[in-house]
Amino acid sequence: MKILSTMVLFACFTHFSYSQGAKVNIQQDQKIDQLLEIYKSSLSNNEYYRIQVGFGDYAKAQRIKANVEEDFPDLPSKIDFDSPTYRVRVGRFTSKLDAERKFNEVRIKYPDAMLLKPKKSTN
Repeated sequence: MKILSTMVLFACFTHFSYSQGAKVNIQQDQKIDQLLEIYKSSLSNNEYYRIQVGFGDYAKAQRIKANVEEDFPDLPSKIDFDSPTYRVRVGRFTSKLDAERKFNEVRIKYPDAMLLKPKKSTN
């Protein structure tokens, strides 16, 4: 009888301990959603100032890119194709002031360099 009552008591205890439903309510401030939307829209609307250091056929563009990577290793460089020429562009500057500062440095080595704000498709 003692074993039976212990088993019943254990079964009831087990049943009640597992029957508690886990329900979590997260109360989040609505401003977080608004800030997240603002952040997402700013990422999709970003346009960057770039510095074009040269252009030409593909072989010439590769040579220019190699030289630029050697002269300015901190700047990301990219070859963009704009029919019929390949253009070598460096940097991704969000502000015009930063772009102009670096442009003045680059122009010393590459006098034909141009500061541009390219279309989104070339970023």
